[in-house]
Amino acid sequence: MKYRMMMTKKGILFSLIFFFFVSLSFTQEALKSIEEDYYDFLSLNGTVARPTLGYKTLSDNIWEFSEIDSESHIWSNLNLGSNFLLWQASSPVDNWFTRGIEQSLTAKVYGPEWVNSYNTASPYGQNDGGLWQGCGYNTAFTAGARLEGYGFEATFKPQVSWMQNREYEYIKPNYTGETYKDKAEKYGYYGVTSVDVPQRFGDSPFWNFDWGDSEIRYSLYSFTVGFGTQSIWLGPAKLNPIMHSNNASSYPKLDIGFRKTELKMPYWEWYLGSIELRGWWGKLTESDWFDNDNTNDNTLISGLSINYQLPFFRDLTFGLNRTMLSAWKNMSSYTLFKIYNPSISSGTSGGKDESDQRVSFTIDYNIKNAGFEVYLEWARNDFSPNRDYYIRYPFHTAGWTFGTEKTFDLPWNLKGAFLLELTFLECSADYDRLISWYSTFYAHHEIKQGYTNNGQWLGAGIGTGGNSQYFGLTVYYPRGSVLLFMQRRNPDLDYSMYIDSRANGTQAEKNIRAELNFGISGLYYFTDSFNVQLQYILNNQHNPLNVASGNTSIHRYNNYINLSLSYKI
Repeated sequence: MKYRMMMTKKGILFSLIFFFFVSLSFTQEALKSIEEDYYDFLSLNGTVARPTLGYKTLSDNIWEFSEIDSESHIWSNLNLGSNFLLWQASSPVDNWFTRGIEQSLTAKVYGPEWVNSYNTASPYGQNDGGLWQGCGYNTAFTAGARLEGYGFEATFKPQVSWMQNREYEYIKPNYTGETYKDKAEKYGYYGVTSVDVPQRFGDSPFWNFDWGDSEIRYSLYSFTVGFGTQSIWLGPAKLNPIMHSNNASSYPKLDIGFRKTELKMPYWEWYLGSIELRGWWGKLTESDWFDNDNTNDNTLISGLSINYQLPFFRDLTFGLNRTMLSAWKNMSSYTLFKIYNPSISSGTSGGKDESDQRVSFTIDYNIKNAGFEVYLEWARNDFSPNRDYYIRYPFHTAGWTFGTEKTFDLPWNLKGAFLLELTFLECSADYDRLISWYSTFYAHHEIKQGYTNNGQWLGAGIGTGGNSQYFGLTVYYPRGSVLLFMQRRNPDLDYSMYIDSRANGTQAEKNIRAELNFGISGLYYFTDSFNVQLQYILNNQHNPLNVASGNTSIHRYNNYINLSLSYKI
C-alpha cells in the first residue's frame, strides 16, 4: 500500500513536471540576437515565415515552425530558447471574444547573456541598446522572463552595463558658453548643429541601468496595445535602418495598432494581401553630458509605421514610416496627433523645425524559392508636402539604405549566406551649392538633442552625415557559425565638407575621414544550451581627428575584441 502511494505521488510529480515544461513550437526573440539572425536566415528559404512586415519589437518577433526540416534547419538539435506551457484551459470558452486570445498561460526565460568588449584606441560598436562601447573595457548583462495568458503579456528583460570609458583623443567639441559648461563643451559632438552624441561620457567609468525589452501588453486577434520600453526596428535593413533601430538605450512608450494580418474578401475569402499598422508615442531623454538646461531634458517622439504585402506577389512588401520630435514641455493633444496629418511640413518659415520629422519608404522583395532578398529604404529629413520640392530636386535631404542577401549550400552539410548593405546619409548637394546654412540628417534647430536618446543615435548606428558599405559572409554548421566581413565608412562627411568649404577654404579631400573595418566572428555551442561568441575587428581610422591641413595621412588603429556568453533554458 505504501509502495503504491509512493508510486502515485511520483506519477503526479512526473505529470506536473511534464505539464509545466511542455515546449511549444514557437519562440520569441530579441532584436539582433543570435537566434533572430539565424531565424531570419531560415526565412530566406521559406523554412520559417517572418512574423512581421516592417515594424518589429521583441513582442512582435514570434517565429513559428509548422514542421522541422533538419536539413534546412541546421541548428535543429540546439536549444535556441522555447516558450513553455504552464497551464491550459481544460474546457476553453468558445465565443467571438475568446477565439481571439490564447486560453492558456505560457512562459519564456531570456538569457542570461553576458557581453564583454574591449576597444584599444577609441569607441566602437552599434545596435547594442543601453551599452555604450567606449574606449577600454565594456560589459553588459541581461536576463529576463516573459509571462503570457488570455491576451495579456508581461515581459521583464533589463540590461545592466558598465563602461571603463578610458581617455582617448577626439575632435574638439563645437560648444561654448555657460549652457554647455563642463558638459558638451568638454565631451560633446563636433558638428555645426547641436546634437546630443557625446564623444566621451565624462572622464570616469560609469554604470548604466536600462529597462531594455520590458513591457506590458494586451492583444486581441491582431489588435495590440502595449506600454513599456521595448526597442523598435523599422524596415528591412539588417545593419543600418534609417528611421529606428536598437542602437540607443530604450525609452518609455505607448503603442497601438495591428500586427501582421491577412486581409480577405468577405464571403469569397479571396486573399487581398497582408497589412501591418502601428503608431507610438515615447519620451526621449538627453544624456548627462549635453547642457545645463533642465527644462529641455525630454523630447516627445511620435511615430507611425504602415506595411503592406501584395496578394499576387507575396514576396513583395511596401512600407511607410514617419517619426516626429516635439518639445516635451509643449506637449498637447495637437502635438500628440500631429503625426497623423500628412500635410504638416517641417515647421514655420526660416527653418525653425518645430516639428522635427522624417519619413521613409521601404521595399522588400524576398524570393523564398531562390533564397534571395533585395531591399531598399529611402528616407527624407525635413519632410514637406510641397510637391514642387520633389519636382525641382527630389534628393533634397534624402538618405537611403540598399541591401541584398543570398543563401547557398556548401559541402559537408554547411549553409551559407552573403550580405551586402550600402547606406548613404550625406546631406544633398543643394546645401553645398544653393543653401547658405548647415544641415545634417539627424539634427535640426529646435530639438537641440537631435534624433537621439541618452546620447546615442536612434536610427542608423553609423550616425549622421556619412556613408557605409558592408559585405559579410556567414557560414552555419551544426554547432555554430563563422562570420567574415569588411566595411568601409565615412563618419559625418556633412561636418568635414562644411569645415573645408566654409571655414578653411581648403580642398575637401584633405579633411575627409574614413574607416576600414575587417572582422571575424565565431560562434560555438559547447552544449545544446550554452554558446560562446568571440569576435575580433580591426578598425583602421584614416585622419580620425579631421585635420584640415598638414599630415592628414595619420592612421589610428583600434582593435575591438568581443566575448559573449549566453545560456538558454
